Amino acid sequence: MGVKDAFDLTGKTAIVTGGSIGLGAQMAIGLAEAGANLVIAARNVERCQDICKELEALGVRAIAVGCDVSDADSCQNLIDTTVKEFGTVDILVNNAGYTWAANAIDFPMDKWQQVIDLNLTGLFQLSVMAARVMKEQGRGKIINVTSVAGMGGTRPEAQNTVPYNASKGAVITLTKDLAVKWARYGIYVNAIAPGFFPTHMSGGLLEKNKHMVIPMIPLGRLGGDEDLKAPIVFLSSAASDYITGHVLMVEGGQSSQIG
Repeated sequence: MGVKDAFDLTGKTAIVTGGSIGLGAQMAIGLAEAGANLVIAARNVERCQDICKELEALGVRAIAVGCDVSDADSCQNLIDTTVKEFGTVDILVNNAGYTWAANAIDFPMDKWQQVIDLNLTGLFQLSVMAARVMKEQGRGKIINVTSVAGMGGTRPEAQNTVPYNASKGAVITLTKDLAVKWARYGIYVNAIAPGFFPTHMSGGLLEKNKHMVIPMIPLGRLGGDEDLKAPIVFLSSAASDYITGHVLMVEGGQSSQIG
């Protein structure tokens, strides 16, 4: 297989949760540019439909499915709809996420639970449902979107989001554990850990704290609109067929810097 063929996703079917805007939309576009058909899942179906029109202009099929990843029935409907429409689930990108900021010593436990239910529990239950289909197929790729925030602590002035950080750290370990457990079924489980990317969820905070954030990044800039497209295609394609349980850091060198 040549290098170009190794990255080709023509005929593959990819689910992207939280795929209607932000990092999810960027990754969905990258997958479509590589030839994959897309299932865009989020709670706001209208936004999913909007990005599907953009994806179909790239020459692939794309459908919108309403999904709350923290709800088991909603997750199962997403998998069932994908199989019904495309006959397969080749790629699952677990991108949907939620955060809440508050002082850790006074953090409201209902918000803690809400973050954990979506970012960790929901991610796991959807992965299991996809893995059942992938096991029958004998192959599949799951890519979890974690965060550089899952690698350690953050100063409260910059990121006062303790359940988000904890959930993303747990996703890193979950990625490695599922990679070991599911390798025998031909299921690859990897993760992407983005650094600071301006999105609908983080844009306001990043703009406010840019003076603290930029010095933490050796490349001296925030993540951009093209920076996750190639990494998601790499981990979704045959180009990464000897890689599983890996966390690909896409953070401008932030995690490599000491002090």
